[in-house]
Amino acid sequence: MLHRMAAAAALLAAALWGQPLKITEPPDGAILNRHDGVTTPEGLRVTVRGEGSGSVRVNGVAARSAGGRWEAQVLLTRLENRIVAESGAARDAITVLWDRDSRPRYRVSIDDNIWFLRDIARKRYDSIFDNPFMAFWREMHRKYGAKVHFNIYYETEGFDLSQMPDRYKDEWRRNADWIRLSFHARANDPDRPYLEAPAEQVIRDYRRVTAEILRFAGKEVLGPVTTIHWGEATREACQALRKEGIRVLAGYFEFDPRGRPRVSYYLPEERVRYLSGRDYWKDTQLDLLFVRHDIVLNSFTPPQILERLERIGADPHQAEVMELMIHEQYFYPDYRAYEPDYKQRVETAIRWATERGYRPAFFGDGFLGATPPAGR
Repeated sequence: MLHRMAAAAALLAAALWGQPLKITEPPDGAILNRHDGVTTPEGLRVTVRGEGSGSVRVNGVAARSAGGRWEAQVLLTRLENRIVAESGAARDAITVLWDRDSRPRYRVSIDDNIWFLRDIARKRYDSIFDNPFMAFWREMHRKYGAKVHFNIYYETEGFDLSQMPDRYKDEWRRNADWIRLSFHARANDPDRPYLEAPAEQVIRDYRRVTAEILRFAGKEVLGPVTTIHWGEATREACQALRKEGIRVLAGYFEFDPRGRPRVSYYLPEERVRYLSGRDYWKDTQLDLLFVRHDIVLNSFTPPQILERLERIGADPHQAEVMELMIHEQYFYPDYRAYEPDYKQRVETAIRWATERGYRPAFFGDGFLGATPPAGR
């Protein structure tokens, strides 16, 4: 009996000895904050876990090992931190980020925008806020301090951005502390226009929209953040957008009923699964950040919005960066899917965030909307 047990142990040890060394937690590109470890005067102390046999050292410090698994404590001291695990000649390494100044913050973003610009252009208002849609968003800013990001199309039926007058440019600039405009797509149709589109097509549309924003509103309202229409694009297209200056992409990062990634750009299932329970993640190869929409407001009634936000708010890994999104078209009574309580849905979400201490933010400011304390 003892002989058989010793033989089994020897076989297990031999199997473990050949096990590749791998860091399994956190993943490469993880963005960690005060909820992911212990904050000390020196930095954020986090646990790193992995698989592999032998004597494992992580950033030069011996890890605790048992049964082919190991873990070690690592101190994060800068924005980007390299973590290296070694065992003999075997080696694995990842880069993680420390969201040092993290605190609860929220952003409001609106997709599919073009109709309010068409209205302003046609009616030649004295102010952009004479437009009812913009008047509502200014009310949300004045009442709650909300910061609002509009992702816009180049064209819709009977109108394109070249027809938007530049007479309001100074007004856009004066309100750039709470307004952002950015590229969304050329037009609403077709669906998923960039799912398999070549990078050249995406960049052509991006530049066309961006040039018009610069002309009629000014560089002050632009930022390095956007949401591509349907949140779908190839890796090459996203890489090209990064070269244009886009640093952050927002999306759903979830799975459709058939188990396929949805509104998740080019990310593989493993990363989508990770992001489905996290606020953010970085593709370290492309130097591109991803932020997850927490709620699409036009998909829920006010009571459902509160229920969902309470659930998300109870998870520290999803609650730190709150992204509240809605689409423009549901605002209008003549739209086929008009929602009479559109304003109530928006205000319900913003009020919830405000009452719980969330600060309005733009993800292009500081590190994803978190700014360091004054004097540092």
